[in-house]
Amino acid sequence: MSKKWFFVVVLLVGMTTQAQNQQSVYLSYIETWKSTAVSNQADYGIPASIIMAQALLESAAGKSELAVNARNHFGIKCTSDWFGGVYYYDDDSKGECFRQYRDAAESFKDHALFLKRPRYTTCFEIAVQDYEGWAKRLKECGYATDPLYASKLIKIIEDYRLDTLANLTPVTRAPKKKRPLKATVVRKAEPIMVVKNDPEPPYEVPLTAKEERDSFMLMHPKKKCNGIAYVTAREGDTYANVAFRLNVRERDLREDNDALGRELQKGDRIYLSSKKNTGSNTYVWTHTGQSLWQLSQEEGVFVEAIRKYNELDPQVRTFRTRQKIYLRKVKEDGPAY
Repeated sequence: MSKKWFFVVVLLVGMTTQAQNQQSVYLSYIETWKSTAVSNQADYGIPASIIMAQALLESAAGKSELAVNARNHFGIKCTSDWFGGVYYYDDDSKGECFRQYRDAAESFKDHALFLKRPRYTTCFEIAVQDYEGWAKRLKECGYATDPLYASKLIKIIEDYRLDTLANLTPVTRAPKKKRPLKATVVRKAEPIMVVKNDPEPPYEVPLTAKEERDSFMLMHPKKKCNGIAYVTAREGDTYANVAFRLNVRERDLREDNDALGRELQKGDRIYLSSKKNTGSNTYVWTHTGQSLWQLSQEEGVFVEAIRKYNELDPQVRTFRTRQKIYLRKVKEDGPAY
């Protein structure tokens, strides 16, 4: 065998192995989520074949970064009415905001609710058996920017026979005829599966980023401390939804407030820009039970800066007694600077 043909054979074998591996992963994913897709078809009127094809394509059968880290199996981005977790990911542009879920099942349910939005109303004019029509209409309605999105969905459905996942019109079995001198067994007819089409909620024009921020600030009056603007958290606020409404990255907002790994509580200060390394006062007196983070927020000074000025042990979280705490570096035998 010539060297040229040897490489051709190796390439073909590699491609075949890769295809077999992909098929195995796809089949395993379908087996795991087919009952959920069929259930969502019955509850929301979305073809199970389309649900499964979108999940396979958008999540790479559960192996994509969004699916693994955000449990997002349908590539759904944040919208103005989303107040759940968020995950930033480079897609059409850098650092786009995607919805983050507790688990994949929640992603499947939210996908169904997402398609019940007014934008996709015309999809439900198409029969659930017409997966080609649904695929094309989803693309027309702007679900994805990929010009080949519809054809990719159709190919997945046909390759894996996803159109056979659910049958909306099961055959009703007739009862057996009576036979003389023998007991008669009558079987109940199987019920016909009904697709629920709930009334479409009235269309609401989504707010722009500026309108979203203005609405937030209207409900959260701005104040200042140490020359930094801040607002006070209200009931139901989280760092995720506050960051979304302010159109900033959640991690940046958390870092500005020393809040990595911390949940936002009602009454907490939320600084709208980075705190400082020095305070407006030279020092303050703490009160019993006050935490270092609370003091940091009240004075607009980073926690680590306060630790450094006062040589506090890293384990110190709460002050047990009244204590003098410096907010800026103090020269030995001299004034603060």
